[in-house]
Amino acid sequence: MKLKLAAALAASAMFGLAHAQTKWDMPTPYPDANFHTQNVMKFAEDVKKMSNGTLEIKVHSNGSLFKHPEIKNAVRGGQVPAGEFLLSLLSNENPVFEVDSIPFLATGYADAKKLWAASHKRTAQLLDKEGLMVLYAVPWPPQGLYTKTPISSIADLKGVKFRAYNATTQKLAALAGAVPTQVEVPDIPQAFSTGRVDAMITSPSTGANSKAWDFVKYYYDAQAWLPKNVIVINKRAFRRLTKAQQKAVLAAGKAAEPRGWEMSMAETREKTEVLSKNGMTVEKPSPALEAGLKEIGAQMTDAWLKKAGSDGKAILKAYRR
Repeated sequence: MKLKLAAALAASAMFGLAHAQTKWDMPTPYPDANFHTQNVMKFAEDVKKMSNGTLEIKVHSNGSLFKHPEIKNAVRGGQVPAGEFLLSLLSNENPVFEVDSIPFLATGYADAKKLWAASHKRTAQLLDKEGLMVLYAVPWPPQGLYTKTPISSIADLKGVKFRAYNATTQKLAALAGAVPTQVEVPDIPQAFSTGRVDAMITSPSTGANSKAWDFVKYYYDAQAWLPKNVIVINKRAFRRLTKAQQKAVLAAGKAAEPRGWEMSMAETREKTEVLSKNGMTVEKPSPALEAGLKEIGAQMTDAWLKKAGSDGKAILKAYRR
């Protein structure tokens, strides 16, 4: 009897161990100090806790497992079950993915939430066709302009080597008369120090994390747009989980989205102050510069609508309702 009981306990322990060894690798693009990464790490902690330790997610930050442009296809192809990436990186696949990066369409958190509500369903449908499930999305702080020299109007950007990170920023740079150059976040300091770029438009978060004060002097709080990162899951990998594990992932994702938005708002306040404390000149764009940027934004909205067709019209109608 004792032997049977011992065998049963051993079998039960092995069963529990097998479930505890369910592990996912999750690549993310940014360093551990970045608020997006911190939110993902909290998500992973919540999944482990909510699944009673039966599902563990190892976060591979700062592009250490896959470079940023590779993450979406790595999840799609099943190389990893989950990942995080900037949604507008997919703009060449479908214009719906870049709606949150149209300059001056949604310039604050309230408008950004309205825009996500208007575009979420279609975004999820498009990614679903590729075997991906959108778990949650979190915006970057509003995008601002970083330059080595003072900028008072769009004309001052003519010929300037301008860091781009997606099709939208490439087009913005071109319309401003600047020279777009693709540079990923980890490479920003080197790109500036070697003269590959002399200006960029990005969040105060990326600026502070990259120690922008080491290579630029001016930050213009243009509030241009609030691009979002999305966290996606390979649908096949999700279906292989137990019901309890699936419930844990969904619950952790539901908690991560509002937490991430709050973190983003706090990040905007804190990192803008960091830029100022480290000697950068932080100010609003001049009326001439703001007018020039808005004019570019209107051109890009019209161009986007032509590309996005009925999807674009539906999204903007819902957003402006």
